[in-house]
Amino acid sequence: MTPDTTTAGAEPAEITFADFSLAEPIQRAVAQMGYRTPTPVQAAAIPVVMSGRDVMAAAQTGTGKTAGFALPILQRLLPLASSSPSPARHPVRALVLAPTRELADQIFVNFREYAQFTPLRVACVYGGVDIQPQIAQLRMGCEVLIATPGRLLDHVGQKNVNLGQVQIIVLDEADRMLDMGFMPDLQRILTLLPAVRQSLMFSATFSEEIKKLGNTFLKMPQLIEVARRNATAENVTQQVFMVGRSDEKRAAVAHLVRSRDLKQAIVFSNTKIGCGRLARELKSDGLNAEAIHGDKSQQDRQKTLDAFDHGAGGDRCRCPGP
Repeated sequence: MTPDTTTAGAEPAEITFADFSLAEPIQRAVAQMGYRTPTPVQAAAIPVVMSGRDVMAAAQTGTGKTAGFALPILQRLLPLASSSPSPARHPVRALVLAPTRELADQIFVNFREYAQFTPLRVACVYGGVDIQPQIAQLRMGCEVLIATPGRLLDHVGQKNVNLGQVQIIVLDEADRMLDMGFMPDLQRILTLLPAVRQSLMFSATFSEEIKKLGNTFLKMPQLIEVARRNATAENVTQQVFMVGRSDEKRAAVAHLVRSRDLKQAIVFSNTKIGCGRLARELKSDGLNAEAIHGDKSQQDRQKTLDAFDHGAGGDRCRCPGP
């Protein structure tokens, strides 16, 4: 793999979404959502993805990368769209893999909004929930499928989905997929796809492992970097507070929330047990705190996320664990 490189600067080009020549139904959805000027990763990625080239992009969370691949994917699939109710006329043509349920659902919501004025169907499957509604959804057919690797393989094993007509595959947050041990699942999924396809990989970092993964399935990709390699997010202000014992850390979190009048705060913990303990301790301090981690059911996780998004209950701390 010898990629060409495009480095997008901190300031987006002086263009609008209308300059991408998106089809009217997609452009209408974009306008309805209030999109005007593309972010750097969108400005760099959309034309390349629309051209059909493979892409390896360094893009951090919060940079608008989903639209950077979703909009051109829908544009490329639109000529194949069908208004027929027959599931056979709606095969999976684009596959987006995400490492977590929450990210998969977020991508699904975005795709569905972008495609709302088109006949294209979008579906999402992930673990931790009843598989039967997903089976029913897949049987209706969908051109775009967003999935976590494990649950996708469950559906493949049960013959609920056929990946033989996939034309575009996206690995989103590829670095997290590797960190979470998804490499064997990814390799199995890639063997199920047609050899001739467009492949896109988005990652916050370009580690040696990520480069090795890119070498396995990308063909002469366009390399897109919206910031210097492995840089921290520019839209986040970072501060360090030196704290000693664990109880002092908990007290420091409570003090920061109160002293800065934070209505919403996310506190990361390195273990599930520590995550739950911290939430309980913050609650005992009078803060409205909830824990979210891999041992929680999807229903509980979604309930906590929805409450956090809507700022329920005033001050709210969300403590995510692994």
